[in-house]
Amino acid sequence: MLVFLNGRLVPEADAVVSAFDRGFLYGDGLFETLRVMNGVPLDWGGHWRRLASGAETLRIKLPFASDFLRAQARELSRQNQLPEAILRLTLSRGVGQRGYSPKGADTPTLVMSLHPAPPLGPVAPQWKLHTASLRLPAGDALTACKSANKLLHVLARAEAEAAGADDALLLNAFGEVAETTSANLFWVEGGELRTPSLAAGALPGVTRASVLAWANAHALPVHETTVGPDRLHRAEGCFLTLSSLGVVEVVVLDGRAIPSSPLTQRIRAALLDAWHAEARAGSG
Repeated sequence: MLVFLNGRLVPEADAVVSAFDRGFLYGDGLFETLRVMNGVPLDWGGHWRRLASGAETLRIKLPFASDFLRAQARELSRQNQLPEAILRLTLSRGVGQRGYSPKGADTPTLVMSLHPAPPLGPVAPQWKLHTASLRLPAGDALTACKSANKLLHVLARAEAEAAGADDALLLNAFGEVAETTSANLFWVEGGELRTPSLAAGALPGVTRASVLAWANAHALPVHETTVGPDRLHRAEGCFLTLSSLGVVEVVVLDGRAIPSSPLTQRIRAALLDAWHAEARAGSG
């Protein structure tokens, strides 16, 4: 397998990063995860904008331009013969002096790697959620970044898996629903869509934005709503959005069943149609 490392495609065994890289030492970096379909990295523009915004927040200089990296991602897919894959892009501040100060860390590290993609069937996967005991901060600028420091999410996912769930529902410090460890959350109430606001601590998901745009184009009301987890038990349906799988249906929360809504499947079908159209257009 070939890996993109700082401007070159190299064999996986040679894709090594310094033990003094600040991404390794402190989680001082960012990452993005994209679906690759027919050799085309989907929603590249949305992922790039979030990466660039996070890099500005962290004051990390992006070492390559968007068009160059997108072309390299496609070449990575071609040379690895993986037209259907998950692309992981990781940016770190690079090597600097010992300690928290970023002074001297002037050469960022950028890695892109491909991984097997889970299948995209016509029916949404069904997941069980467990409400994590750990809490996210609310109104924190860093929650808008897809930071390489995800220890809270790692521990919350471990807690959920120990409880027999697929993912963890994350609440903020006020007990409000924010997101899951790997996805944004939507639910159906009164035939309308609701989703936590970004101010609650949710990551500004790229697939979340696609669903919001689709709903707006089809005159389907969407409300950013602040709720506790009990409100989800009264939902008419609930689903997650993530770049690797699109739309995933939530069928159980904390051991209690959540009904299935036809709207979930409708949105999944629309998203997959849009992805296939982008893949066809991009590969032409």
